[in-house]
Amino acid sequence: MPPCVSSLPRVAYFPDSFHEVNGVAHTSRHFEQYARRHGLPFLCIRAGERSPALTREGPLWTLELPRGMLSFALEKDLRFDPAYLRHIPVIADVLDEFAPTLVHITGPSELGMLGAAVAAHHGLPLAASWHTNVHEYLARRSDWLLRLLPQAAGRLLEEWTLAATAHFYSQAQVLFAPSHALCEQLRSLTGRVCHRMPRGVDTDLFRPTRRLRPRQAQPFTLGFVGRLSVEKNVALLAAIHDQLLAPGQAQGQRNVRFVIVGHGAEEPHLRARMPGSQFPGVLRGEALACAYADMDLFVFPSHTDTFGNVVLEALASGVPAIVTPDGGPAAILRDAIRSGAGPVGRICPDDGFADAIESLLRQPAERETLGANARRYALTATWDAVFEGVYRGYADALDEPSSVVSCALSA
Repeated sequence: MPPCVSSLPRVAYFPDSFHEVNGVAHTSRHFEQYARRHGLPFLCIRAGERSPALTREGPLWTLELPRGMLSFALEKDLRFDPAYLRHIPVIADVLDEFAPTLVHITGPSELGMLGAAVAAHHGLPLAASWHTNVHEYLARRSDWLLRLLPQAAGRLLEEWTLAATAHFYSQAQVLFAPSHALCEQLRSLTGRVCHRMPRGVDTDLFRPTRRLRPRQAQPFTLGFVGRLSVEKNVALLAAIHDQLLAPGQAQGQRNVRFVIVGHGAEEPHLRARMPGSQFPGVLRGEALACAYADMDLFVFPSHTDTFGNVVLEALASGVPAIVTPDGGPAAILRDAIRSGAGPVGRICPDDGFADAIESLLRQPAERETLGANARRYALTATWDAVFEGVYRGYADALDEPSSVVSCALSA
């Protein structure tokens, strides 16, 4: 065993969510799997549904601690427990035994605040990954209230929330974010080192051969996967539906259907506005993979996503994507071009989605090319590469050369 293996970090990981259906949970599950595959010393402290439970699989430990009666809903399947501090004695005992050398948090949830406090109390280096543009989400969620206030109120709310979130993240010695643009913003706001932490995709699960429909079968299927909520800009799906299917309009395209996968508060509104569309709810595993593969185009109107795991899953399924110019999804499409895979979809403003869809539906050869490029690009996006980069980034928090951590990982 090489001498440098002793420098491998013992990570205590406090994710905002783990079992839920969102990007943080998706990434966290893969992070734990990565640690399991590589036999890394890794302790995951997370919220669960059952009584406090500690499990050990060699160097991989998991501690699940339930949220209590005082918790309240942030999403349909995500809650916040202001009384989570009651678990401190259990956490302290496990931490003493595991003896972490670094703490990693994923955001300003009760788990994140607890993880930051643990790192400060024990004098441990803190790493923090930025997964959610909290300031943008809050502004979208408060839109009903802001309409009653001066226009500047919305900008102030975003600015104050961003400043508060940046202050929280500035406690960490090293930061991670899913795009170069976010990394630059965080460096500017916090003065901390920030490394790009993209996402990976399971290309065995999500692949074009899952498709059950013939390639040129009609109606053309336009798909969306994600939370049906205001900050995802899902109202645009209904507007696109009206533009494409309205009779008597130049854009009237009668041979399309929408498949909307997911759940959220906006679902009743979308069902009412989009008759004939399919709403299968939340899908997982092979059912989700088949749903992607059966799409002809993936339509993702969000302006707030920091990455867009679902976009990468669609690309892995050979499905071109249409996204807005903001945030992570557009960065994915641009990165595909930079990587040499070629164009994998379209980047459009909201009022350009219907035109882009109409154009691509009329060009089957271009759709095939974009789909092939999409699959080629997705094959380069492995989870192992993502988390190897995270461990190299830990070297900044541990004040060690990244080559030492890389050596330890390869041992």
